[in-house]
Amino acid sequence: MKMLFKLQTLKSLSSLKFRHRAFHDHPRLLASDLHSQYESVRQGEQEIPKYFNFASDVLDRWSEIEKAGKRPSNPAYWWIDGKGEEVKWSFEELGFHSRKVANVLTKVCGIQKGDRIIVILPRIPEWWLVNVACMRTGTVLIPGISQLTAKDILYRLQASKATCIITSDTLAPAVDSVASECQFLKNKLIVSKDSREGWLNLTDLCKSQSDDHSCVKTSIQDPVCIFFTSGTTGSPKMAEHSQGSLGLRPLLSERYWLDLTPSNIIWNTADTGWILTAVTSVFDPWVFGSCVFIHGLAQFEPSTILNTLSRYPVDTLVGAPTLFRMLVQNDFSNYKFMNLKHCVSGGEPVNPEVMEQWKNKTGVDIHEIYGQTETGVICCVSERMKVKPGSMGKAAGFYDVQIIDKNASILPPGQEGEIAVRSKPIRPLGFFSKYVDNPKKTAASERGDFYVTGDRGTVDEDGYFWFVGRDDDIIISAGYRIGPFEVESALIEHPAVAETAVVSSPDPLRGEVVKAFVVLSPGFTCGDLESLARELQEHVKKTTAPYKYPRKVEFVQKLPKTVTGKIKRNKLRDKEWGRV
Repeated sequence: MKMLFKLQTLKSLSSLKFRHRAFHDHPRLLASDLHSQYESVRQGEQEIPKYFNFASDVLDRWSEIEKAGKRPSNPAYWWIDGKGEEVKWSFEELGFHSRKVANVLTKVCGIQKGDRIIVILPRIPEWWLVNVACMRTGTVLIPGISQLTAKDILYRLQASKATCIITSDTLAPAVDSVASECQFLKNKLIVSKDSREGWLNLTDLCKSQSDDHSCVKTSIQDPVCIFFTSGTTGSPKMAEHSQGSLGLRPLLSERYWLDLTPSNIIWNTADTGWILTAVTSVFDPWVFGSCVFIHGLAQFEPSTILNTLSRYPVDTLVGAPTLFRMLVQNDFSNYKFMNLKHCVSGGEPVNPEVMEQWKNKTGVDIHEIYGQTETGVICCVSERMKVKPGSMGKAAGFYDVQIIDKNASILPPGQEGEIAVRSKPIRPLGFFSKYVDNPKKTAASERGDFYVTGDRGTVDEDGYFWFVGRDDDIIISAGYRIGPFEVESALIEHPAVAETAVVSSPDPLRGEVVKAFVVLSPGFTCGDLESLARELQEHVKKTTAPYKYPRKVEFVQKLPKTVTGKIKRNKLRDKEWGRV
């Protein structure tokens, strides 16, 4: 990022003092200067700024820099739908439209600072406007993926106590079917060309709203987003992030995993419900003044991705390993990627053979990142680092990452243990604040002085970390985190199912997929188990988010259990992965 912006942004924060530099100074020298300044904050020599708001301290500052002619002509936001529709906004235009949305939230809906809004929208410009509007109003954004069912939405509305939900025509009927059970829900906003009874139309309301809005004052501890994240047992938890953990973090953390400038154009293909999109398509690129590029991608088609990379000047591509696995299966002879310079993958390890094929076809390496909803990016292979195929890189940002044993003792290089991040005595900037309304789970996420990820891995002599596998039963399929409890709960609702256990199973394309072991109900007979398996799969798709359905189903007489009756999923998982 051009660093006068950082300096100007932070100059108003009296707890930090910086040497003045001109906007045209070398960006990496300035990044190092800011990073060293923050090091003094970490050492306790200076205080962390008390107040910060990403909309006013970052986005509006870039708008001023644009007006001064000190930023390239790239748009701040560039959206296409693949059918000829296109939106290009400068930072000034982004501010104009987001202030209108902010006025809808406050003046029309009566939403106040600290209120929670669930936003379930596909990759459309309004999702980004609502994000920024929530920052301006001090409202807590709770994103959700577009595949959520009525049951999923009901749980999220009740658990979060959200006062407002914003969605599209597709999910509005599902919301209506459960809205009467949500006592805190006061406003329903729809993004649509048409009206719907009982809903306010966000598109129409924005037309009549003023673009004059004063951004609320927020502290770095004030919540900005809540992400629902799956757990091994029980329903999804609510991981709360603050203005500091999402907004201030990239401003002060140098260029640890995205080495961007205002001239770069970054495209992240992840769903809008994931933290990766918040980090990769909102906070981190816009700190650097880069252009966020988005394709509507109603359906994932490799040819669409390849055509887009050929036709548009995207230089940075971010996606799950599944994206790259699917793309390398295609013929690249008709495509030329003249601008593509940096590729990033996260969510699960990338197969070394896929990395090699991608490099051969594009001339660009895949740089891996590793992180969690609670922490953001923990490890990364930055653009200037050597790529070790199969490794997720070195510790990122402010994080002290270690491999520890069950007693929270640090293990030496080469020895397998649990991947952990030091969280005491100083909690790193970038960490989630808490699991909302769940202090026990929040406390249980730490062991000794470390936050424990639940993943197992090793570290080599060069400081590169290597992922071994989940330490619990979470399934990571095509970048999606899937808790077995949710799938098992859906399956058990079917009259044919007496008992079930869900584990991961290896898959060449998705890395791993959901497999269900099913014990049939007593007296239930079926002459066609293949048909029953398909029926169960369809049942899960309708009961919970479709991506969670078991792609593999095996019928068994009984499930392995402990003496206390707990299902031994680890035994089933070991069998699937050939470890028995």
